[in-house]
Amino acid sequence: MNHRTAILAAAALALGGCATTYQLTLMPRNSGNLYYGTATDSNSGEGAISITVDGITYNGTWVQVTPDRTTGYIGGAAGWGGGWGGGGRWVGGSGGWVSVDNPYGGRSTALLRSADGQGLRCDFVGSAQGYGGGSCRDDKGLIYDVQIRSVATETK
Repeated sequence: MNHRTAILAAAALALGGCATTYQLTLMPRNSGNLYYGTATDSNSGEGAISITVDGITYNGTWVQVTPDRTTGYIGGAAGWGGGWGGGGRWVGGSGGWVSVDNPYGGRSTALLRSADGQGLRCDFVGSAQGYGGGSCRDDKGLIYDVQIRSVATETK
């Protein structure tokens, strides 16, 4: 591989970003059965999701509704300060960018559909550490509790 090809390959990897795969474990509230699925995140606030329940596979997408953290600029203050004695001094501060975790976690919602038209609707709460939980509800009204775990990070 020549120098130019190496640079182009490195640029493609950098622009491609990282994708994370999540393992979903579901348990219906009427039994102790476990069902499984996967979701992918390409750091765009949405991704594909697939869950299989009793041999029926539901496919769809999830979207982020509320982020798990936010970033903002905090400004400083400057001015002339003094006390009762009349003396003063320059008081200053500087601002900067700060990232703050959402204490409630990031929220996402998913809509899935099976090949025969059955639906599954899910609400999730997750953290930047790669885990979370939530629930799904099928067309019959059965609710499934969900655990979410990050299983792999790969470069596209």
